[in-house]
Amino acid sequence: SLRPPESPPQPPPPPQKAGLSPETLEKAKAELKENPDTLHQDIQEVRDMIITRPDIGFLRTDDAFILRFLRARKFNHFEAFRLLAQYFEYRQQNLDMFKNLKATDPGIKQALKDGFPGVLSNLDRYGRKILVLFAANWDQSRYTFVDILRAILLSLESMIEDPELQVNGFILTIDWSNFTFKQASKLTPSMLRLAIEGLQDSFPARFGGIHFVNQPWYIHALYTVIRPFLKDKTRKRIFMHGNNLNSLHLLIHPEILPSELGGMMPPYDMGTWARAL
Repeated sequence: SLRPPESPPQPPPPPQKAGLSPETLEKAKAELKENPDTLHQDIQEVRDMIITRPDIGFLRTDDAFILRFLRARKFNHFEAFRLLAQYFEYRQQNLDMFKNLKATDPGIKQALKDGFPGVLSNLDRYGRKILVLFAANWDQSRYTFVDILRAILLSLESMIEDPELQVNGFILTIDWSNFTFKQASKLTPSMLRLAIEGLQDSFPARFGGIHFVNQPWYIHALYTVIRPFLKDKTRKRIFMHGNNLNSLHLLIHPEILPSELGGMMPPYDMGTWARAL
């Protein structure tokens, strides 16, 4: 053999440990109870639970994939598994939504072109990715709310590949300026529930904050309808700023925000993320 007999084969490195910067690794240890030394056991414990749900097709069970769910649930094996199961169950129950989940799908393509979602180039001071939605841009004659949700899920799938974002998470900012009552009437409770199930209950991402800006009274009314479906943790992270951009800027520095949100960056170019994707 080519290898001298005295050097045994090296064990494989733990998954994606190299993928985190030293600061983020520290954060993962402190905030998520991540332990590089037991990563393999943690992942295997979750994988071993898969046999308890024969009713669900687990289409991916590789280390890197399971690790996302552990990070999203602070390394609680049971909660991570529950999220993994819900991830595939949601996809199983909503097959049509995931049929052609690509940037080239006509509905998704139109939604992306109108900035659903927009993704800012700069991270916030906690390393989080900022998604911006300008609600009034929704052209209901060209694509549905489900297309917007699909475009958001496709975008998150692409971004969550980055281990740094698995640890640091996302911020969602929705600007409701000029969003009409007619547009709002298309947001039925069942549609909104579908979105909450897809984002809150079935996706391995940490959402650090959801910011509503310039919301009209009818958006408040819709919020009261969906509030029962939100976890306490989610409710605590929803901020209703109205037209007070100063309260938004206390949480997200204006240096990285586009001018529409009172920031110092130029107006957001809707096509940026569509092109990147």
